[in-house]
Amino acid sequence: MTSGTQSHSPSHSPSQPENAGNGQAGADDAVLPFAVEALDVRGRVVRLGPAVDTILRRHGYPDPVARLLGEAAALTVLLGSSLKFEGRFQLQTKTDGPVAMIVVDFEAPDRLRATARFDPARVAALGTGPLADSDLIGTGHLAMTIDQGTAASRYQGVVALEGQSLEEAAYQYFRQSEQIPTQVRLAVAEAVEEGAGRWRAGGLLVQFLPQSVDRARLADLPPGDIPEGHRHLSGEAPEDDAWVEARSLVATIEDHELVDPHVSSERLLYRLFHQRGVRVFDRQPVRETCRCSRERVMGMIRSFSPQERHDMVADDGRIVITCEFCSRRYDLDPQEVEAEVAGQPTQ
Repeated sequence: MTSGTQSHSPSHSPSQPENAGNGQAGADDAVLPFAVEALDVRGRVVRLGPAVDTILRRHGYPDPVARLLGEAAALTVLLGSSLKFEGRFQLQTKTDGPVAMIVVDFEAPDRLRATARFDPARVAALGTGPLADSDLIGTGHLAMTIDQGTAASRYQGVVALEGQSLEEAAYQYFRQSEQIPTQVRLAVAEAVEEGAGRWRAGGLLVQFLPQSVDRARLADLPPGDIPEGHRHLSGEAPEDDAWVEARSLVATIEDHELVDPHVSSERLLYRLFHQRGVRVFDRQPVRETCRCSRERVMGMIRSFSPQERHDMVADDGRIVITCEFCSRRYDLDPQEVEAEVAGQPTQ
């Protein structure tokens, strides 16, 4: 999953990106693809404002959980926005940590939703100081799934989570699954805007995509990752100078540059790559929205046995299902449910 085949037309000059010095209307909840041809790198910058704030405040997550889920949302958009077809990219963690599960869906071209399951007591026991991702995640696995709608077109990459951050897990994903030199930076912050706190998240992904396949193979890639017919670089082989430079520049990014509403994506890219010339492409919008519907709920209910459906009936005689993503409640009459399952018309 690369950004090497972006089909967007250039929207700004390589040397002077538009609005490089100020915040830009419409810059939030958007992905900005870019390319630095002189370094053979391409990438994307994501800025999430109202979309991620809606997701995190809807469930009232504790700050540490909100920050972790915000990072996961930014990472998912960075990866999912590269899809060139109508489909879905999902990031999911299952671990033994205080945050047992994270699920983030990105449905191309622009729909985002996210949720997390956590143990409030275990999260509270961690205290109020700065926490690393590993403090919340623990050990388990991270699965990244591309779903084009059919079983045959479904692809999943799995990374073991053993104390690393989400940024490090993303690096492992590309190293193991696609062998593309990749660098990711993520940041989340709660900013005060108009007297109220607002969650913001941001991220940058950069990939080394030279014309020569051999140049893209980093020295630290194990031989088993290299397709047949490509030259293996020994452990002593130097990394490509262009990629070393790009990676070093990305390492200078500070968290506030990814979340500050007054530092536009163009301004950040200009700061990083202006000496080499950076080209940006059409901005891609992102919106928070859920895929749930009564039809989808009924599809799920049909998969249960009659006894399981009977057990779903609450003391008040209703079946109530709440969407974990958007918290929408579906209050259903059991008799109507059984009639629909049987294919009979309801009154």
